[in-house]
Amino acid sequence: MTGAGMIKMLGVALWLGVWLQPVYAGDAVKIGVMDQQIVMERSKAGKLALEDVKSYSMTRQKIINADEQEIKDFEQSLQDPNNKLSEAAKQEKQEQLRNKVEAYQRRLQDFNREIQQKQREMVAEYSKKIADAAQMVAQKEGYLAILDKGNESLIRIVIYHQPALDVTDLVVKEFDRQNN
Repeated sequence: MTGAGMIKMLGVALWLGVWLQPVYAGDAVKIGVMDQQIVMERSKAGKLALEDVKSYSMTRQKIINADEQEIKDFEQSLQDPNNKLSEAAKQEKQEQLRNKVEAYQRRLQDFNREIQQKQREMVAEYSKKIADAAQMVAQKEGYLAILDKGNESLIRIVIYHQPALDVTDLVVKEFDRQNN
């Protein structure tokens, strides 16, 4: 091991020794777990934020659906056998259709980026608020740490825990208290 690596390990060991010293001094260790996703889904403020993002997404989807219908209608009018267009007029209509499809694709990409950005902003904002609520629960209840369990779609932080360690409901209550 290099000298720098040894120094880092020594620093981590010293930090853990100082941080964990009260634990070994006979103090009871209280650690809790919570699920941030459940806090978002069950809390009043979280439900409102999720509904806001869903509503934002649905308004964008309505615009996309209208654009799709316009393109379908335009295609059908072009393919109508009763439509007696000159070759030049037909080419012009096909060019208009290509332009509409390109505009549709750009709008779809823009809307997807906007929705993803809105979701990221909401997650960042509410993760901080949930962390604040968890910290308050930890201080009030005497927890040394509260860990996020994670879930199947994200990184699973806690592999196993006893159900008695789950403080999600306490964090939901504190989160609602802080955000009303």
